[in-house]
Amino acid sequence: MDHRRTEQLYAVVSPGLEGVCAAELSALEITPQEVTVGGIAFAGRLRDLYLANIWLRTASRILVRFAEFRSRDFPDLYRRAHRLPWGRFIQPEASVAFRVTCHSSRLNHTTRIAETLESALNQALGRSTNPVGDNPQLILVRVVDDQVVISIDSSGELLHRRGYRQSVTVAPLRETLAAGVLMLLGWNGTKPLADPMCGSGSFLLEGALLARQQAPGLDRLFAFMNWPGYREGLWNLLCSEAQRLAVDVPLAISGADENPRAVIAANANCQRCGVAEQVLIDQRRLSEQPIHDGQGLVVCNPPYGKRLDLGENPERYYAELGRQLQRAYPGWQLAMLCSNPSLVKATALPFKQIASLDNGGLNVGLFATVS
Repeated sequence: MDHRRTEQLYAVVSPGLEGVCAAELSALEITPQEVTVGGIAFAGRLRDLYLANIWLRTASRILVRFAEFRSRDFPDLYRRAHRLPWGRFIQPEASVAFRVTCHSSRLNHTTRIAETLESALNQALGRSTNPVGDNPQLILVRVVDDQVVISIDSSGELLHRRGYRQSVTVAPLRETLAAGVLMLLGWNGTKPLADPMCGSGSFLLEGALLARQQAPGLDRLFAFMNWPGYREGLWNLLCSEAQRLAVDVPLAISGADENPRAVIAANANCQRCGVAEQVLIDQRRLSEQPIHDGQGLVVCNPPYGKRLDLGENPERYYAELGRQLQRAYPGWQLAMLCSNPSLVKATALPFKQIASLDNGGLNVGLFATVS
């Protein structure tokens, strides 16, 4: 990828977080061109691609829109693909993996489409086969109404894999969703944050990164680092600039869980993330929480639906949850994720749904009281 050339880019986003991600792009002085369900289209140069991968807290991937054309048969698909400048993104020795989806098109055999494109790519790069590799370059292909769109993934591993969370519990919350929830709630690090059911600590860790103004992508590798046009000097410069922007966390961020293994995992993740001194996590039930004076934000991801078994009477569980939250945090804003509005109603708290989100393929609502 030529650093002087403007490319069409696309941030893949979990449904419900598109507006938050668009605002993140604008904060980077990158103009969103089109916001659609599941992503944001924007234009940018190499610097913008690097910045998006370093800074976006809610995006899952950053793609380069490599090619778009109409095709209705495999010989034509091969001819068009063979003429594409694959060498701008793929090293001759690099392994690639195609991921294809089709809808309402004459080309409707995903495996054969992938094989055809791989053959065209190999010929264009002057090689006979696709080398075997542990981390192949992902190429996403979408065929809709005979229109073929080919995108090159610049991120590699999904962006929620920040690099700090190696210890997990049952049904962990993705970091991108945790960050998005905090941003939807308007939490910016100026008031205390608590999660009394913290699991492996996603809300607390993402809250600490937000409060510190720390870029989430500083401690990981990216697919673009293997591209022919990778500019290590530019990357290091942008990382250094991001590190200089980080600030100390002056406020209280605290969490708890009744499961001792969850507490161990959360504390280990805080240590790896470098925020162990800013985040206090202990083992206790919600019913054992003392009364917290003042104001702040309590956010939690309690058990619901298929995610975790609540037994035969989940309403009773949520009624007790509501009583304990109101007792322990009387002046705080309360928020939770839940897939079932009737369970939220069972808390008897004045929750209002402010967003519909996706948590591991399960549609969930973000519910909050008025701050």
